Amino acid sequence: MAKPRQSSFRRILVSKILLLSVPVLLIGESVAYKKARSSLLETARQNLTESAIIKGEKIVEASAALKTNLLSTTQTTVIQSGSPSEIKQFLNQLARQLPRQIDCIQLTNPQNVDIIASTCGEQPIGELKFPISSDGFNVEAVLPPKIGTTGRRDLPNQLQLLFSAPVYDNVGQLRYSLIFRSTILQEKMKFKPGSLTGSTIIIADDGKILAHPIASRLGTNIEQHADAARLKKIVKAALAGKQYFLHFFFENEGEELLAGYTAIPSPLTEGQQKKWVIIAVTSLDNALYGLRGIKLILIVLTLGLVGASILVSLYLARYLARPVEQLRDYAINLHLNHSAEPIPHDFKIREFNQLAQALEQMVERLKAWAEELEIAWQEAKDANQVKTQFLATTSHELRNPLNIIINCVRLVRDGMCDDREEELEFLKRADETAIHLLGIINDLLDISKIEAGKLSVVLQPLDLRQVLKEVINIQSVNVQQKGLQLNIPQLNESIPVNADAAKLKQVLINVIGNATKFTEEGSITISTEIQRKDDKSEVIITVTDTGIGIDPAQQQKLFRPFVMVGGSNAHKFGGTGLGLAISRNLMELMGGTITLESTGLNQGTTVTITLPLIDASLLPTSEAQEHSANFSISSGDQAARGMKQTSEEVAVKKNCLPSALNKELKNSSFSMQNVK
Repeated sequence: MAKPRQSSFRRILVSKILLLSVPVLLIGESVAYKKARSSLLETARQNLTESAIIKGEKIVEASAALKTNLLSTTQTTVIQSGSPSEIKQFLNQLARQLPRQIDCIQLTNPQNVDIIASTCGEQPIGELKFPISSDGFNVEAVLPPKIGTTGRRDLPNQLQLLFSAPVYDNVGQLRYSLIFRSTILQEKMKFKPGSLTGSTIIIADDGKILAHPIASRLGTNIEQHADAARLKKIVKAALAGKQYFLHFFFENEGEELLAGYTAIPSPLTEGQQKKWVIIAVTSLDNALYGLRGIKLILIVLTLGLVGASILVSLYLARYLARPVEQLRDYAINLHLNHSAEPIPHDFKIREFNQLAQALEQMVERLKAWAEELEIAWQEAKDANQVKTQFLATTSHELRNPLNIIINCVRLVRDGMCDDREEELEFLKRADETAIHLLGIINDLLDISKIEAGKLSVVLQPLDLRQVLKEVINIQSVNVQQKGLQLNIPQLNESIPVNADAAKLKQVLINVIGNATKFTEEGSITISTEIQRKDDKSEVIITVTDTGIGIDPAQQQKLFRPFVMVGGSNAHKFGGTGLGLAISRNLMELMGGTITLESTGLNQGTTVTITLPLIDASLLPTSEAQEHSANFSISSGDQAARGMKQTSEEVAVKKNCLPSALNKELKNSSFSMQNVK
């Protein structure tokens, strides 16, 4: 049953699909809108810049043509020496031939500015100013009258220039001044929506506004306006030959404008190297006029895609939720032990079929794990029992040697010995028992190192034959004392291996010692075999006894720490259950293996040890081997938990023990054969 704050899979799926698809859709629409807007702005920038360049070129070309016409007209004979009527007729004819931007031609007397002839009435349009430029003419700008003066209202955006030149007679005397008035810029104030030619602003390099769509700004300086900083930036960039795409606002208008601009040489004759900045300006709304249609299309497209997303999400939610719901019902029935029906299969989606198959396999594994858990629980109970048994055995193994050491030392301390020789015998027995006790403690330390991952070996090339001979020599005493037959191999050829001599000796002593301890009668056979497979060669050492054997079901537990198999016999034979666990780890560290096999109880046991062979040339010289062997005998025996002694020495020690100590030893379970 669903909890109050939980939601169904279908609802979550629908909401997640919408939460993912709708924002992505809106982001895509926004990106498309911004891309269209930036494209329109880029197009507007290019068009405005081209418009400014074209207008500037027209102004330059018109000025050059007018200057040429002016100079050529001053050179005509009619102007220089004709009568006023001839001059007037000539000027009227000239006005019809010249371009339309010349709206007035006047010939005046430079002395009193009287009009000799005119094509635009008797009102003077200007006068010749001195000095005259080196080109032979003067050019000046004529600003239109401001709104409200001379009865004029709103004027179109225009710029007029006065071209004046002196007229000399045949003897070189100044006779007239010829003046052309030309409107080189005239444009309407209203443009077709979407037009990107733009209104024209002309600014001189000193900041004076010569043409502007706002008539009140004509003749003013850009310093006087609120948008002076941006206009200065445009002027500076244009004069430097740069082109920027700039947004700016005009004063008190509140309308955002776009501008493209260029710079042209000033047609005026006031100074040299002067320039005009031609700016083509249009409103941002006009530049983005086409964006309205795009916006409408995007809105319709967005609404359609959102609706489609909702329908698709509802369909997908139903399509994907049905298999999940069927699997949920199966899991609930399985939880309620109502699993009579098989798990649902044959979905249309491969992943759900795989999920159903995985769920079925998981159920089977859970059943198997339940059985394994039951077995593990039983093994844990057995392990707890083994732990208790180990503690009891270990305390027994530690207490008895300590009692012997204490008794021997007290006998010597209290002077209960008959002579010095008897004291030495007690001290030797205490020394042997202390070494045995040290072996048990070393086993405990080794197993703790194994569990901590700190047990290490020092590998070096050695002859396994020498190590095996030493171990057989040490263990033969115990074998003979139990009356067992010891069969040993003929070790005629060297067996080169890479191992730790002391650790390998410890493993062999442990294995042969166990065979001796658990064999009451019969024999112990030690054999070696060289086996070669492909490019790999190894030596196999087998130790076979005719002892009590091991139940096959219990054999896998023998290499676990603290485990002693044998039930009631475990206390009889003693030991801590650590020898084989330590031996296995040592063999693995040396690159070898150790295994144990037994066909059953009272069927004997075979322990197999393998080590990889190495090249015989890696072995040290005979002298180095002998030195290494002598060193191993003196120090390795201690690591093997016992000192090397001959059978005669052991017999003497046992025979020389006082009767009181012998009685104590008989009452204890300790014996030298129980080492390892």
